[in-house]
Amino acid sequence: MTSTPYTVADVMTVKVVAVTPSTGFKDIAAAMERWKVTALPVIEGEGRVVGVVSEADLLPKEEFHEHRPGLIEQMRRLGDTAKAGSTRAENLMTTPAVTIRPDATLPRAARLMADRHVKRLPVVDADGTLKGIVSRADLLKVFLRTDEELATEIRRTVVGRLFPLSREAVRVTVAQGIATLTGEVRDADLIPLAERLTRSVEGIVDVHCRLDHPAGADSS
Repeated sequence: MTSTPYTVADVMTVKVVAVTPSTGFKDIAAAMERWKVTALPVIEGEGRVVGVVSEADLLPKEEFHEHRPGLIEQMRRLGDTAKAGSTRAENLMTTPAVTIRPDATLPRAARLMADRHVKRLPVVDADGTLKGIVSRADLLKVFLRTDEELATEIRRTVVGRLFPLSREAVRVTVAQGIATLTGEVRDADLIPLAERLTRSVEGIVDVHCRLDHPAGADSS
């Protein structure tokens, strides 16, 4: 009943800096510094994502720069010690890359980032071709929607549809992303649904539902 949820395509960055498997260590580090990013997708062919190289992948070279790891440490940290001796993206990158589709919802992207402990996700189509990149900051863009915009959406997609006969008696206010619904409605059974749908509006921080059903009113 609410409007279409925001998707990754709505907030992702479409201009993406990427490297190829043959890109050298210093060029990777320079690209990260120039574009102020902490990770870069690695692409081959027509843009198919084959991995991601991050600052964490580069750090072992510095960590082991002054001392050679002992046998036990090498066995315990095979991945890091291998990267310490690598000079190209194909040997430094994490593969397979954790990616997401453009039509994925923002909550799904947030859960994937949390589950896989990554700060950004390459956005790919069905063929694995790079279409953009979405970061934690991008997912927070929905919270930049104005209070007026949020209130208008709630009135239209929640109040207007759930309470067409009582809509004039319902007041919707939004302050700092917190929505408050007050007034009397004819159908008390729909009040919990109104709160739930209001909470699902992209950009809403919290909901105070103070809707009431007048005593003796017909709920049918």
